[in-house]
Amino acid sequence: MSTYFKLHYHIVFGTKNRVACLDKSWRPMLWEYMGGTIRGLGGVPHGVGGYNDHVHLLIDLKPTQVITDVVRELKKASTEWVRQHTREKTFQWQEGYGVFTVGWRERDAIKAYIAGQEDHHRHKSFREELIHMLNEAGVEFDPNYLP
Repeated sequence: MSTYFKLHYHIVFGTKNRVACLDKSWRPMLWEYMGGTIRGLGGVPHGVGGYNDHVHLLIDLKPTQVITDVVRELKKASTEWVRQHTREKTFQWQEGYGVFTVGWRERDAIKAYIAGQEDHHRHKSFREELIHMLNEAGVEFDPNYLP
């Protein structure tokens, strides 16, 4: 039998010290760049979006790809893009990230959730959002280490 797979991941990470520096005027270009970076790393982007202090990605990866390597390269490339194309010359992403597996039945709902980040964050902070995601996924965490 052949090998078949479909591995979806919802990745979330923020700017260093949660600085609200991802300007609305250039965020769509950053999201597009990040999607292209995922493609260049051999993944498939289904959704990239976020708000002024964080990003969400819904991507597919192959079983041979290591999520930590993908996130590291994505952060590295997008940091350089921000520094070269905006006034944020000292831009940095936070050190950590959240990654959650997504079933094929939930993929469209997560994609819509990512697309609605602007509206979503009129009512909920990133910290509240992250706590909800961690609780929903059953992840144990220390609130002292959250933004």
